[in-house]
Amino acid sequence: MKNLIYIFVILLFIIGCSSTNKSISTINENSTKASDTIRIANDSLEYEVIIIDGGFTYWLNSQARQRGYYSESYLENRNRIYVNEWNNRARLPQKYSSNLYEMQINYDSNIHYGYEVNYLIYNYFIYFQITYKQQLAGFVPRP
Repeated sequence: MKNLIYIFVILLFIIGCSSTNKSISTINENSTKASDTIRIANDSLEYEVIIIDGGFTYWLNSQARQRGYYSESYLENRNRIYVNEWNNRARLPQKYSSNLYEMQINYDSNIHYGYEVNYLIYNYFIYFQITYKQQLAGFVPRP
């Protein structure tokens, strides 16, 4: 059975399938600020995460904590909290900017997305909060 995650919020798009723990390859394409794209894919698992945001790759490489700094369970827990708050804001366009929270995120905490997927999603949430001066779920965002 396939589970799909669709995120397209201004410049973020995620599709994820399967729950098997396998390695995921990372491909960075065109790290210039104007067309910043990060793609994570594993064709055998049909996982794909694409993050397109001007400046995200630069921020990830210069400001974010290195891979391995946070445990996978920490990243999963924070992502779950951030996704819940994001979805609450997406449901209330009259209160929160519909330009920032265009649609809900279907992040299933029962699916094991792996470290790399959770690492990039977590860091995008941090980048998003710092860049757009938002605070999700009461945590002060820090790289």
